[in-house]
Amino acid sequence: MTNETQAQPLTDGFHLVIDALKHNDIHTIFGLVGIPITDLARLAQAEGMRFIGFRHEQHAGNAAAISGYMTQKPGICLTVSAPGFLNGLTALANATTNCFPMILISGSSEREIVDLQQGDYEEMDQLNAAKPYAKASYRVNKAEDIGIGIARAIRAAVSGRPGGVYLDLPAQLLGQTLDAAHGKKSLVRVVDPVPRQIPAPDSVQRALDLLKSAKRPLILLGKGAAYAQADADIRAFVEQSGIPYLPMSMAKGLLPDTHPQSASAARSFVLAEADVVVLIGARLNWLLSHGKGKTWGGPKQFIQVDISPTEIDSNVAIAAPVIGDIGSCVSALLAGIKTGFAKPGAEWTDAIRERKDKNLAKMAVTLDQNPSPMNFHSALRAIRDVLKAHPDINLVNEGANTLDYARSIIDQYQPRKRFDSGTWGIMGIGMGYAIGAAVTSGLPVVAIEGDSAFGFSGMELETICRYHLPVTTIIFNNNGVYRGTDVNPTGGKDVAPTVFVKGARYDKMIEAFGGIGYNVTTPAELTKALTEAIAAGKPALINAVIDETAGTESGRLTNLNPQSAAAKK
Repeated sequence: MTNETQAQPLTDGFHLVIDALKHNDIHTIFGLVGIPITDLARLAQAEGMRFIGFRHEQHAGNAAAISGYMTQKPGICLTVSAPGFLNGLTALANATTNCFPMILISGSSEREIVDLQQGDYEEMDQLNAAKPYAKASYRVNKAEDIGIGIARAIRAAVSGRPGGVYLDLPAQLLGQTLDAAHGKKSLVRVVDPVPRQIPAPDSVQRALDLLKSAKRPLILLGKGAAYAQADADIRAFVEQSGIPYLPMSMAKGLLPDTHPQSASAARSFVLAEADVVVLIGARLNWLLSHGKGKTWGGPKQFIQVDISPTEIDSNVAIAAPVIGDIGSCVSALLAGIKTGFAKPGAEWTDAIRERKDKNLAKMAVTLDQNPSPMNFHSALRAIRDVLKAHPDINLVNEGANTLDYARSIIDQYQPRKRFDSGTWGIMGIGMGYAIGAAVTSGLPVVAIEGDSAFGFSGMELETICRYHLPVTTIIFNNNGVYRGTDVNPTGGKDVAPTVFVKGARYDKMIEAFGGIGYNVTTPAELTKALTEAIAAGKPALINAVIDETAGTESGRLTNLNPQSAAAKK
C-alpha cells in the first residue's frame, strides 16, 4: 500500500446518514439519544442539522409526523433499539394511518446475533416488527448503501398516498468506513418524489355529469385535501360551483370557517339530506359512519377523489371515482364546471342556511352563559375570541369532550393550522404535535388539552422549555377522565378508574422547568392569561379549572362504548 493510498480521506456510516439527509434538504431530526445512535445525533448537530431531543420516542415520532404533514417532506424520528424503537413505532403506525410522511430511523442489534437469538443488547427483529405498521420498511447493511436506502425511504414516504417508513440501521453499519470520494458518489438526491398523477378524462367527465344531475350536492373536504396544498383550486372549485361544503376537523381553514358556503353548523342535516357527495381527500371510515346508516339518511351517490384506487368502494359503492393527486383532480373538475354548470338551487342552499342560523343562534346562547365554575363552552368561548385575532397560530387539540367541543366552537381561518387526534382518534399526540408544529413553522402554538390527554405527553413540557418554544398549553382540568365525579362502587379507599387528584396544579409543572404558569377559574382570567402568553412568545401553561361535572362519557363517541351500546338494546 502506497503512502498516497493511505492518505485518502475516509468517511463512515454516521456521516453518510447525515450527508444523505442533507443532500435531500432534510435538516431537522426529532429523537431521543442512547445506544447506538448518540454519536449520530451529536454529529448531526455538529454538521449543522437541528436535533430536537425528547423525553419519550413516541412524542418525537409524533413531532416528525406532523412536520411531514405540514411540509410534504418526511419528518425524521431517530430512536435507539428495541424499547426505543417500539415507542417510536406507535407514532409510525399513527402516521401511516393518517397518511403523514415520516421516517423512523432506529439503531438495531447485529443481524447475525438477532437471527440466532443469542441475547444481544436490546436484541429484536425490528424490521419485521415494523412491517405491518409502516408503508415500507428497509434495512441498510453496508455503508455504501446508505444513500440509496435513505432515498428509497424518502420516496416511499411521500409518493402516492403518504405514510410512515421504517429504516433499520444496525450498530456496526454506523462505524463502517469507506473512501470519502466513493461515499460522496453513493449519495442519491431524490428527483420528483411526488410525481403528478393525472386523472383519466373519462373519470372526470363521469364525475361532472353526476354532479350536474344533483339537486342537493355537498363537498366534503378531508385532511388529505389540506395536505395536498392545492388551496387556491379547492377554494375556486367550492366558490365557482356554489356547492355547500363540510370540512373534516383537520381540513378546517382550507376556506375560513366563517365562509358562507360552510355547512359545518348544519352537519347532521347536510349529511342526511345530500343526494350527491364529493369526497376530496376524505375516507368513508368510522369518522363518517362508514358512509351508511342513520347519519347519511336516504340513498346517495358519491364522487370520490383519491390517489389510491384501493380506497374506492371500501365501505359503500362509489359511483364516480376520480383517481389521481388531489391537485390535478380538483384542477380538472374546476375546468369542467367553468362551462355549462348550474349552481345548486335556492331550495337546497336556503334550507342549509336556515338550519345553520338556527343552530348558531342556539350555540350563541350556550356560549354567552357564564357559569361558575367554568364549563367547556364558556372556557372555549374565551379562547375562541383571543385566537380570532391570531389566525396564523397553530392549534393542537386533543381530549374527549375538549376535542369535540373545540372543533365546533373555535374557527380556523388558514389551512394546515389545526392538528388533532385524527383518523385513529387517539390521545397522546398533544405535546409532540405542538413541538413539531412550533419547530417546523417558527410560529406560536396553542395546545388545548383535556387533563387526561395531556397526561400521555406532559413530560415534554421540559422539551418545550429547553428549546424555548412559543407553545402555550391550556389544560381543561375537571379532575378526571371525562369528568371527576365518579365514585368507587365498593366504597373502598381507591378512587374510581376515571378520577384524578382533585385540584391538581398543572401550571406548577411548567414553572419547574422555567416556563410561565397560570391558574385560572373564570373566562376573564383565561382571556387575560392567553393574551399575555401569546404576546410573551415563551413556554406557558394555563391550568383552566372547569366544573368537574362537565363532560360526558367518551365525548360524542358514547355509541362506541360496549356498555352504552348494550344499554340501548
